[in-house]
This record gives sequence, structure tokens and C-alpha cells, in this order.
Amino acid sequence: MARIVVVTSHPPFTAGGHLVIAEALVDALNARNHRATLLLTPQNRFGRQGAAYLSNWLTDVGEAGGGEPVDQVISFRYPSYAVRHARHVCWLNHRMREYYDEWPRFSASLSWRNRLKEGVRRKLIHAADRYLLTRNVTRVVAQSRTIQDRLTRWGGIPSEVVHPPPPPRAYRCDGYGDELLVASRLTPLKRIHLVLDALQEPAASAIRCVIVGDGEEREALAGRIDSEGLASRVRLLGHVSDAELVDLLATCRAVCFPAAREDYGLVTVEAFASGKPVVTCSDSGGPTELVEDGVNGFVVDPAAPALASAMARLMDDVPLAERLGAAGRERAASISWDRALERLLLV
Repeated sequence: MARIVVVTSHPPFTAGGHLVIAEALVDALNARNHRATLLLTPQNRFGRQGAAYLSNWLTDVGEAGGGEPVDQVISFRYPSYAVRHARHVCWLNHRMREYYDEWPRFSASLSWRNRLKEGVRRKLIHAADRYLLTRNVTRVVAQSRTIQDRLTRWGGIPSEVVHPPPPPRAYRCDGYGDELLVASRLTPLKRIHLVLDALQEPAASAIRCVIVGDGEEREALAGRIDSEGLASRVRLLGHVSDAELVDLLATCRAVCFPAAREDYGLVTVEAFASGKPVVTCSDSGGPTELVEDGVNGFVVDPAAPALASAMARLMDDVPLAERLGAAGRERAASISWDRALERLLLV
């Protein structure tokens, strides 16, 4: 039995896949007779990341509250991998993307003065990350090949890939209903607006859809649903509980997840564990590592006509959804916590 601290940085009052995975990791460790706990460290608002890195660096994770030694640390996203421990594995889901793969889009929105200032911060963050992920941690494990590619491109940081399994929830399939499910944070990179565009294509004009999740685009999406005559076909539910999400996965026809350059996309394996196929896009990143076109879902161009066509194929053909969903269940079964822990544990 080992004492293991799972560490991730997380801002208050927000949701995120990394937190779900971190909590699931704690559960998986405790179920295997380890003593694991979750520690949330500061991330800080934009522009104050330096203080967050420093506070993580100064955080003592060497001992438990009673003075017992902590045997290992497993960290996640920035800047939690700055905590110090002799046995430290970073199961990375992402660094600060505005300074990495999202820099072109982010910097284009800045004035020349702010672009210069953020360019300096970017170089400092790159240097800090390179040091921490090569000198401060024992092993870097990426949660997807997409993340691994970013580590190689920006920093030349060696890593291996271990996909996170589905959280330990009671996933099931209660049939293939008449609704498509979209489960995601409602932010620009998740491209929920593309789903609404697709639903207005002739091929998808009769498809019903339920969207769950919350985020900065919720109000704009609700406005579109009302103003564009989609209210009779699209339900925007907002945040739902874990149990409600499992129920929706159990009864939907398929899951649509068209995110742009996603780190991993946990909902993909959740859908597969529920026996449901997934529609994603060719530039969606992590989901494309799991979704095989025509085998357990569809991988299409990030355009409304292509997305509508794939959605319609599944909504018009229940046996097809069943067949692809069964293949998805097999894929999810191959991504297990036992296999993940073999690479994450040093004790």
C-alpha cells in the first residue's frame, strides 16, 4: 500500500475533464488498496501565472498530515507539475495552450503592445515548463498523442502515451433513442455552434439533439436555438449530474463531439463505454485517436454538411448505430485502469 497524492491545478467554480480524470484516478488507486487523495493547487487568473507556478513549487507534498511520508505524486495540468517530490509522474493533459498551440489565435487578438508583453511571458513560461517537465518530474506521460506531439514540438520533451479510461461510473446501454447527444463545456474550441449549423442542413433537418454542459457560450447558443427555429428539436440542459449524464448516454442514439484540437476528449470513451458511436472531426485532436471512421463512429471534415451527413446516417439507421456502438464498447474495454496504473505508478 502506497500513499499517493494526485495533484492538479484548478480555478474555483469551473468544470473540466482533467478534474474528472483526477478524481477517477484517486478512486482507482483507492480501489486497489492504495491511500490516495486529491490536492488542488492554484492556477490563477490570466497574467498572474508566475505566482501560481511559484506557489506550486513551494507546496510541500512530502508528508501527510500526521507526518507519514508521501510515497509518490501524480500531477496533471499546468502548473501543478511544479510541485516537488522525488517520485513524481506527470500525467499531462495540457500546458497553457494560449502560449503553445493556441498562440497564433490568441496573439492575433492582442494590440502590438500586449503582443510584445505576452510574447515575453510566453518565453518565460516555455522555459519554466521545459525545466519542470525534464528536471522536476521523474516521468512524463501524455494523455494523448495530440499532447505528446505538442510536447515534442514545443520543448522536445520526451513522453509516453496513456489514454485515460472512462471514470468508474455505471455506464450502460438502454437502447438507441431518437436524440443525438452533445456533452461538453460550452466554449469556442468545443464548436457547439457547428452542431447547430449542421442541424440546419437538409440532411439533418429532422434530427433531435440534446446539449449538456455549461460555459461562456451558453447564452449565445440559447439565443441561436430560439431565433433560428431550433427549439422544437434542440434541448439545451446546462450542467447535469454524473448520474444524469450516464442516463443520457444510455438512451441517446450517438454522441457528437466536434471540438477543435482537443487534448483528449473524455466524453469519447464515456460514449464508447455506453455502447454509443461518436461523430467527431478530422481536426479534433484526441478523439481522432479513438474514433475509427466507419468502425466505431465517423471522422468528418469540420464543416456543417459533412457533420450533418454523418449524423443523419446514424439517426436513419439503428442497426448501424448498434454495430458501431458495439465496436466502441470493445475499444473502451481496452483502455483500463489496471493498464494505466502500470505506467503511472513508481511504487
